[in-house]
Amino acid sequence: MRSPSSSVLPARGLGAAVVLALTAGLATAVPATAHADTAPASAAKPYMGWSSWSMQSSKYPGLNPDGDFSYLTEANVLKQADALAARLKPYGYTYVNIDSGWWRDKDWKPQFDAYARQQADPARFPHGMKAVADHIHRLGLKAGIYLPVGLEKEAYGDGKVPVRHAEGCTTADIVYGDLRTTNGWDSAYKLDFDKPCAQKYIDSQAQLIASWGYDFLKLDGVGPGSFKSGENYDNVADVAAWQKAIAATGRPVHLEISWSLDIGHAADWKKYSNGWRVDTDVECYCNTLVSWENSVDDRFTDTPGWTRHAGPGGWNDLDSLDVGNGAMDGLTKAERQTYATLWAIAKSPLYTGDDLTKLDDYGVKLLTNREVIAVDQGDSPPARPVTPSDPQQVWAAKNPNGTYTVALFNLADAPAAVTADFSSLGFTGKASVRDLWNHENLGAYKNRITEALPAHGSRLFTVTPHGSALTTTGYEAEAGANTLGGRASVADCSACSGGKKVGDLYVGGTLRFNDVVVDRPGTYLIKVAYVSGDPRPVNVSANSGAATRHSFPSTGDWGSVETVSVPVTLKAGSNTVTFDSGSDYAPDIDRIDVPSSPR
Repeated sequence: MRSPSSSVLPARGLGAAVVLALTAGLATAVPATAHADTAPASAAKPYMGWSSWSMQSSKYPGLNPDGDFSYLTEANVLKQADALAARLKPYGYTYVNIDSGWWRDKDWKPQFDAYARQQADPARFPHGMKAVADHIHRLGLKAGIYLPVGLEKEAYGDGKVPVRHAEGCTTADIVYGDLRTTNGWDSAYKLDFDKPCAQKYIDSQAQLIASWGYDFLKLDGVGPGSFKSGENYDNVADVAAWQKAIAATGRPVHLEISWSLDIGHAADWKKYSNGWRVDTDVECYCNTLVSWENSVDDRFTDTPGWTRHAGPGGWNDLDSLDVGNGAMDGLTKAERQTYATLWAIAKSPLYTGDDLTKLDDYGVKLLTNREVIAVDQGDSPPARPVTPSDPQQVWAAKNPNGTYTVALFNLADAPAAVTADFSSLGFTGKASVRDLWNHENLGAYKNRITEALPAHGSRLFTVTPHGSALTTTGYEAEAGANTLGGRASVADCSACSGGKKVGDLYVGGTLRFNDVVVDRPGTYLIKVAYVSGDPRPVNVSANSGAATRHSFPSTGDWGSVETVSVPVTLKAGSNTVTFDSGSDYAPDIDRIDVPSSPR
């Protein structure tokens, strides 16, 4: 999120827990029930719709002719709502979400009512926010609105502004006495929920947006996150207060929080909200809506750690999906498809920030592909990488019906082939493959599927196994026969196989698996179980061969185990397999599983 001045609040927008069972090395989601009782029905699946921020924030010619962020007007929102109803509603897109600025004029000066609550700017929204929601509802759609976390400084009014339906409460009674600031821009005073009046203020805000008929609230600048940490920026109590206030209105309002939320508080976000932005803004704040390098490509690194937290009631929000406008999007066709593929397999909310009145033919095909939408909206769990986070990647998820969703990505700047080995999915032999983007059955493949992809290109398949389960031999990292070098050491790990792992693999730390035995020489796709709270590289080698450097995606924290498969060339008989941190910090290693036969 970026702010044009210290007082400006433009931001991109925004939980039930998921219990993960590992089947054939891939996560299969089982919805938890703790949050399901309070989550509105809209959070049973990732929501779909449109958001205003991408066009508000862009410098694309003609979008904001009256100054930065001037696109946001009643007329423009309703024009997009009409287009959504006509073009995308049949495919499941239902939300029309108004982002930051609806209570501010073109110079970003705010409007508040007599109770310190945001009030529509009369120039932007001359008929008011209820009239806008009413129009959206008449189209059979849902209306979304935006607020920043905390009490905006301009609403404080020397502490004398009363709180509605809270006798004796004023703005001085809802914040800390030292007027400490909060949110991602320090543009608000932090609410003190030890004071009963603070909850009553949130109650009054929730009652207002519910009375207008809104179905969705994006609460922005939330911390820990939004590039801020520390006590002042801990807004967990705010999110909890909003959930309580929304429930009290009796209206099922979807609560989405933003942005770059601290994964260390994932349990809180899941408990109190229906979705959370896992990353920074996808917009480039340039002369297009987005750019590949700005932050679209960052999602491939930042998403995997969050995967285990998504499920019915709450979803990982990757931000707007701007793939429908061609040149205005700022992406190649290959990048647009890759962008949409990742959002779908990650089960992110699918809300576009494009101009829906000017969708090109290719954009329509991307946004309305029912097979790809079904991946996002269906019962399958989010996919995660089954290979390291190298330039060529494979992501996969095992579906409840026994098939696999498999995505191939070439993130390099030049064309390259990408291979999905079926052994990385947990089986060998034949499988039938369907191309979801092209609605085409590709026939049977044996052991793997390889595709030549353009720069930043992708393919998306459903793979139906017809072979047999993969057989492997496991080797524990903590086994006494292994050799540890440098600072490497054995540590307890309750989630790990055998309750142990090898960690402290940094600055020359090494783990060597000794006596890894195979019957035949060849390249083996070894499955590595590991723990890593952030993405980390490691050098992998066999015997005296050269090492290959791989980057392992984050497992989300230092207590969770995930797996990736790496190719290693082995000789017949006994081998050594070494994990070397080099001059960097490597992930902790739990175990390796070696297939009974080479690729």
